[in-house]
Amino acid sequence: MTVTGTQPQAASAAPKRPRVARQRPRWTELREVLRLRRPTLNPVERRLGAALTIGDLRAVAVRTTPRAVFDYVDGAADAELTARRNRAAFAAVELVPEYLSPVDHPDLSTRLFGREIAMPLVFAPTGYTRMMHHEGEAAVARVAARHGLPYTLSTVGTSTVEDVAAAAPGGEHWFQLYLTRNERLNAELLDRALAAGFTTVVLTVDTPVAGRHPKDMRNGLTIPPSLTLRTLFGMARYPSWALNKLTTAPITFASLTGMSGTSGASGMTGDTIDAVRVADVVFEPTLSYEHLAWLRAHWPHRLLVKGILSPRDARRVVEAGADGVIVSNHGGRQLDRTPATLTVLPEIREELGPDATVILDSGVTHGQDILAARALGADAVMIGRAYLYGLMAGGERGVERAVTILREEYARSLQLLGLKASEAIARHHLRMP
Repeated sequence: MTVTGTQPQAASAAPKRPRVARQRPRWTELREVLRLRRPTLNPVERRLGAALTIGDLRAVAVRTTPRAVFDYVDGAADAELTARRNRAAFAAVELVPEYLSPVDHPDLSTRLFGREIAMPLVFAPTGYTRMMHHEGEAAVARVAARHGLPYTLSTVGTSTVEDVAAAAPGGEHWFQLYLTRNERLNAELLDRALAAGFTTVVLTVDTPVAGRHPKDMRNGLTIPPSLTLRTLFGMARYPSWALNKLTTAPITFASLTGMSGTSGASGMTGDTIDAVRVADVVFEPTLSYEHLAWLRAHWPHRLLVKGILSPRDARRVVEAGADGVIVSNHGGRQLDRTPATLTVLPEIREELGPDATVILDSGVTHGQDILAARALGADAVMIGRAYLYGLMAGGERGVERAVTILREEYARSLQLLGLKASEAIARHHLRMP
């Protein structure tokens, strides 16, 4: 039987794709694409070169420093609520750019006390700095001087005012003072700072007693480190840190050691002074406006009061003779549950008006934090942990890297906002919830 019907039509042929012309790769073209870098053999330079943020430097510091030392820098008081609030306040900021405002090379400089500094940044005072890295305060002061920024030496630092002046001649040096009930000791500290060419004294007022640091208590931290089995085990895990500590000068509270005002005070004798005994001397529960008046009468140059968190206190210390205030909660290391400094900054600036110097401290870890503080009324910011992470990560080179990171972030943010200079930052460039 024959079956008839329509035969299926042949499928239409798919269009032919054009053939891709190929050639042998040329070395000159590969070289442009690959751009191979020479390997960095120095481990410190390799670690620092890979660090793109202050957070990256912190991660390196964890790997290069004994836990007790890192926790001292990284930790805060009690539940560490204030430390977290500081960072949360900066994170909540919204920046409002001005587009079609081309900026090629923004001017980062600003004026502080009538003197130009390279950017609105001051190195905060930190205690026990040579414990973090054997180069200590001298390394930090050298970096500050190279970048045209002020450096503040702490009363409980591990280098003297003379050490810092010799390490960074020509730099602008400030001295942070804990006023004690020992007037002779106070006078000696001021006389030495004056003779060493220090231009500014920073009176810290938020430490009538030492804050409670659970991490340090659990780690059994003492200055110098106690050679317990736990400490020895911790040091053994970081041989480079341990070797540097054992082969350099002992860690002491250099500004206080050997001074006539400290002999026999609260058991503080000799060259080895631990953190508990030094706290008995430098932290003054009865600190008052009478102490501030004494300081104003004895210090002939600029005077700032650090630890201010309320407009009322800001007004009172300026009326008492201070040239300005540092809005600070000690990085969350003293009284926990205090407000973030960024949130109280506008009120304090409004209370003091445009003429008094206002510096913001606590929580600054990014160049945009500097910009936010400027927009809300600060003349400059202070950094502490940010450069200490760099110091622990790589000594002087690490501090240099920290400043470079902050400077690049700040400059790029100015460009993205369409601002030609630090002086162009205004309140309308920022929104806060």
